[in-house]
Amino acid sequence: MKTILFSIFAVITIFIACNSSPKQEKPKLETYTNEEIGWTIEIPAGFQSLSQSRIAANEQKGKEAIGKVAEGDIKMDSLRHLVNFQKNQFNSFGATIEPYAEKKAGDYLVNNQLIKKLIFDTYTNQKIKIDTLSGKEEIAGLTFQTFNIKIYGPTGEVLMNQIMFNQLIKGYDFGVNINYNNETDKENLLNAFKNSSFIKEN
Repeated sequence: MKTILFSIFAVITIFIACNSSPKQEKPKLETYTNEEIGWTIEIPAGFQSLSQSRIAANEQKGKEAIGKVAEGDIKMDSLRHLVNFQKNQFNSFGATIEPYAEKKAGDYLVNNQLIKKLIFDTYTNQKIKIDTLSGKEEIAGLTFQTFNIKIYGPTGEVLMNQIMFNQLIKGYDFGVNINYNNETDKENLLNAFKNSSFIKEN
């Protein structure tokens, strides 16, 4: 199964948002670069990076939530978190990579659909109402698969919005998850990603 832990992290951010307060754990990063996929992003002002211990705790809670609806064991050994930062519990950015090699053309897109269903089922199992929309968007010259999720609170109000981006880059499944609950932070997070850069292969 594809970058399942990315999906787990995407789901758990909502559970964390509903049950915790923001916590500044490190000085703000200015720029992050990953040489494996040739990606560089500037961290928006006002956002703080998350510690690895905080990320690990989120992963465990997400694994428990996904495990209630997924069949079989959830593998996460090969997935790596690149950069994760948040302004508060409702507005955050996370990026991951995982080695991925298509056995045949189209496998990646099929797997994406399975992941989307798993995420939908996980929210449903938690009695969380959502609306979803799939699409594509060009970011820094690359076409990403997108999955938009609108999450509702107990009384029907919109609690949070979530946008997931996926693309195969240099043998890795690269994923980005953006959470927001207001237009200003949405714009800041999306602009940070849209203005990021990828080193093109020769």
